[in-house]
Amino acid sequence: MRRLIASTFVSLDGVMQAPGGPEEDPANSFNLGGWTFSFWDEVMGRSMSGFDGKDRDLVLGRRTYEIFEAHWPHQSADDPTARALNAARKYVASHTLKALSWEHSILLGSDVVGAIAALKAQPGHDLQIIGSGNLIQSLHAASLIDEYNVWTFPVILGGGKRLFETGAKPGALHLVSTHASTTGVVMTTYVPAGGVPLGSFAQSEPSTKEIERRQSVAHEDRQRRGIAP
Repeated sequence: MRRLIASTFVSLDGVMQAPGGPEEDPANSFNLGGWTFSFWDEVMGRSMSGFDGKDRDLVLGRRTYEIFEAHWPHQSADDPTARALNAARKYVASHTLKALSWEHSILLGSDVVGAIAALKAQPGHDLQIIGSGNLIQSLHAASLIDEYNVWTFPVILGGGKRLFETGAKPGALHLVSTHASTTGVVMTTYVPAGGVPLGSFAQSEPSTKEIERRQSVAHEDRQRRGIAP
């Protein structure tokens, strides 16, 4: 069975929008595009597996596909990343695109989750999501992602599209590997590890003050939700 791997760059506050340049994705007035550029070093260049499309089939959302399609086919044939991405089979999730001009590109159709589940069951290269935040969230919700390849950059962006937005399906992850660049970028690989394990550091017998605190929090929550006490 093929694995589905999600690879993305994120800021310390979880933003993944427009890592490559100011004009990459200015949606919602995002004006900090290109926030990864100044952190690149040789360590990161040697660790690009999962972002270069080599020996994997790509799974892309519409916006990421359009960004890639406008750039990579027009790069030098000597560029190894361009060669790998141009040669890779690309499965594209879109409700608006009717035809794809980038070679080896295939529309997934209206049932993206079902299409990806079917692709995973077929023989072939592992499937690689690059960027494509909305698609990652949909496939995460369906428990279809087998590995997360996340590079966290030492910047705080304060807003923008996040890897996991409010309402993401809760779950635990197991750290498979981690290493850092000379510029402070932490490159990590995680795999899903079931539900969120819960516990408490509270005393077995709460104090009177703790009971009052809990009651106060519950009362404030009911008020926020408009529920009568």
